[in-house]
Amino acid sequence: MKVQSKTAVITGGSRGIGRAIALRLSREGANIGILNRQEALGRKVADEIKDLGHQAIAIPCDVTSYEQTKTAVAKIYREFGNIDILVNNAGIDKARFFLDTDETFWDVLISSNYKSFLIATHVCLTYMIEKKSGVIVSLGSDAGRVGTSGEVIYCGTKAAIMASSKALAREFARYNIRVNCVSPGPIQTDLLTGLYEGEKSKKIMQSVAELIPMKRIGNPEEVADAVAFFVSDDARYITGQVLSVDGGLTMIG
Repeated sequence: MKVQSKTAVITGGSRGIGRAIALRLSREGANIGILNRQEALGRKVADEIKDLGHQAIAIPCDVTSYEQTKTAVAKIYREFGNIDILVNNAGIDKARFFLDTDETFWDVLISSNYKSFLIATHVCLTYMIEKKSGVIVSLGSDAGRVGTSGEVIYCGTKAAIMASSKALAREFARYNIRVNCVSPGPIQTDLLTGLYEGEKSKKIMQSVAELIPMKRIGNPEEVADAVAFFVSDDARYITGQVLSVDGGLTMIG
């Protein structure tokens, strides 16, 4: 197994892409620490992992709180003895045209998507620097690479994550810490289907699928596959990169 006995902290690891990542990395031999707000959902995923014969712990945590995140990561460290991998997956979105948004809306998205990335990264880097090794993979978005109407704030937060990851990759390479991003296109999750209401959502998804060269919406497991590659030693000479997982929708060089 490619990450045998390593410990992975996954923010927002209770459903969708986060759940798929947690299950995939556990199958690769990693100990899994799930940080998410909904305690019952996090424990359910941890139990799934344990039923497969692997190690996992779920800790209820608001990852927009530095103190809560610091305390939760410390618990994971005490449970497994190391912090080797961080997957910044937590995030939210809601389609809304820019002039229909307000400062409260901005603050919620910026805090949930970008501040949580800064906090978890800041906390976990302390452990990685001490060990002089580690891998950070953060979930960007193709919306943050090309822009999407109705998602101005979301696009900004995801672009910030991807740009900051490149800077982190330069800053921490001397500690043998790699930092990369996986940038999903349209993926079949509650986040995607929740952008729009009812029948409108279904029609939009059908239209989007037609624009994708592979003619379908992706699934969370396909994003998890890319994350599993980045955190493994197969990617040991790769840092500061953004990889789109989008069925060929953007083809960004």
